Amino acid sequence: MAMATAAERHGIDGTLARAGMRGLPVRLLAWMPLAVMVVVSAIELALADRKYGLFSGGFGQSRAVDTAAELFQFAVGYALAQALVAMAGWLLALRLARGRPGWAAAYAFALVNGAGFCLLLAAQYQLHSYFSDTVNFSLLSKLGGGSLADALLFAASEIGIALAGLAALGLAAWIVWRIALRALPAGMAPPQRPRAVTLVALACAFLVAAQAIFAIRSDAAFGLGRTLAWSGLAAALDRATDFDGDGYGLFAVQRDGAPFDAARHPLALDIPGNGIDEDGYGGDLALVPLAAPFGPQAFVGDRPHVVVVVMESMRGDVLGKRVDGKPAAPNLEALAAAGSVAQPAYSHVGFTTESLKSLFTGQLVPPPGAPSLFRDLKASGYRIGVFSGQPEDFGDISETVGMREATDVYVDAEDLREKRAFDFAAKGSLLVDESHLLAAFDRTLGAQDWDAAPHFVYFNFQTAHFPYHHGDVAPRLVEEPIARGAIGADRAADVQATYWNAVAHADAWLGEVIARLKAKGAWEDTILIVTGDHGEDLFEDGFLGHGHVINHRQFGTVAVANRPGVLPRGPIGLADYRAILAAAIRGEAPPAPVAAPFLHIGPLSAPTAIGLAGEGDELTSLRLDTGEACLVERGECAPHESLRPAARARVDALIARWGSERWRSHRAQAAD
Repeated sequence: MAMATAAERHGIDGTLARAGMRGLPVRLLAWMPLAVMVVVSAIELALADRKYGLFSGGFGQSRAVDTAAELFQFAVGYALAQALVAMAGWLLALRLARGRPGWAAAYAFALVNGAGFCLLLAAQYQLHSYFSDTVNFSLLSKLGGGSLADALLFAASEIGIALAGLAALGLAAWIVWRIALRALPAGMAPPQRPRAVTLVALACAFLVAAQAIFAIRSDAAFGLGRTLAWSGLAAALDRATDFDGDGYGLFAVQRDGAPFDAARHPLALDIPGNGIDEDGYGGDLALVPLAAPFGPQAFVGDRPHVVVVVMESMRGDVLGKRVDGKPAAPNLEALAAAGSVAQPAYSHVGFTTESLKSLFTGQLVPPPGAPSLFRDLKASGYRIGVFSGQPEDFGDISETVGMREATDVYVDAEDLREKRAFDFAAKGSLLVDESHLLAAFDRTLGAQDWDAAPHFVYFNFQTAHFPYHHGDVAPRLVEEPIARGAIGADRAADVQATYWNAVAHADAWLGEVIARLKAKGAWEDTILIVTGDHGEDLFEDGFLGHGHVINHRQFGTVAVANRPGVLPRGPIGLADYRAILAAAIRGEAPPAPVAAPFLHIGPLSAPTAIGLAGEGDELTSLRLDTGEACLVERGECAPHESLRPAARARVDALIARWGSERWRSHRAQAAD
């Protein structure tokens, strides 16, 4: 029997020698893991840079890995994480291939670490591709008005394609396996079982990678957090070191400074006056004065018409902006010259849905059913119309501020779905041109007698939303708008020109609103307010978008009224608008804001960054995850502990304001 086995082996060796394959198993097993990891790493880094601007900056990436030190740290960290994944994958491949031909280990590794890794990448980036004007789905969900249900609805067809692709991959892997069993020599020696030294190497790699995750704290850490292996390992380590169960461990970006005290951790609610600094910022909270909640309002007697026009992503520098000598917003400038201007005006969150809720309710975080301008004017006998180029149910805007319940005419992008500017049909991607909104107005409220009752009309103009151009936009400031697929930091000038052309398009339709009010004879009896919901970065400092960096471009906009004395001088926040409009309807002077505009990125209870506006263009910001504080108007940033006294006082005032706002919100929720 032994002789027969030896003969068989001799015959196999002879076959391999004649085929030139004697060294194939060794070479295959030696080079396959390295080749697979090089390929998947190149794919991941290319995708990450394209999506997030990981190395080049761009939309959604304010912290690019672009210095020599950061690149070195990134390279070391990424190599460690990928090596750890490779070794773990190789051990798994050896176990799967045990008792099978020698090439089976390389094949199993290619499936697990090659095809499997790429499948995870495809799933991640395919989902993110639906929200191309946001950093990630979590921010869109919390701030941009998205929901998991809407995301799945939007991605339903592609999810089906992905599942079909997964099934096809499994079938292809099985077919290749069957062919290989027939085509390759069955007697190729199987690999040996993993030795202890391999497991020791894996353990050592794990410890080194863990040390790297703990040590790297620069922008490289944020870049590494965009990669699968590093982020997965960091999340696992952080969860394993969450000793007190408060959701924070020792390996996340925001580390737990009190790992055995569940009441003290990053973003913990700071209880005022108890002598404990629960969140690690600013010491024990000392409350600061806040504006009193603005309750329900009633208007009687002679009441003017009210028109509010919100222009999506309109920056605060729109007034006076020229492109090749042409004004970007001539109608808005004419309105400002004849009326009043509040500049700067700030969005509190830098995203549309939460901005509109604040604008109409006067609250930072209004609950559903909160007093609002819509509810005030409905109770005061106004006829109300909504004409919006976006879906106002998105992010629960309509429910929160009472749009549908208060309106006599309601037309938004869902009602005009067949008029949408792009093929996307999910709620978060609908955009309808202003021409269709004015046509709907002409058919409804615009055709009615406005002498019989006061009217309130809300227009939402969406053209200046990313990607800043669609088929109905005329070339007012630029002949060749940049195509969506060509948008990038290398063409910042073209992106900016296209954006301002979109603003000019919306401004032209603002002129049509004014013309219609004048034609109806209602202009002299109308209070018109025009504002943006937030601003927009256009690759200044390498960033495109809004709501992710606290600065004047992303959070700042402007408010313009058609009458003198309606608006106070800036800075004001969108939450101040309702009180300002209430005073204007009564013919009173505009109230001065009680508190400076407060800004935040992320939920008020757990933001990534906070900001506070001051006089003029003064703006203070603090990243709660890194501790970096900035005097934005000066371009000065440093760890908040190392600031000089005057700058430290500004940051301390910001922390106290955030703690006070959060404490009031907490008390309100507890009362409910």
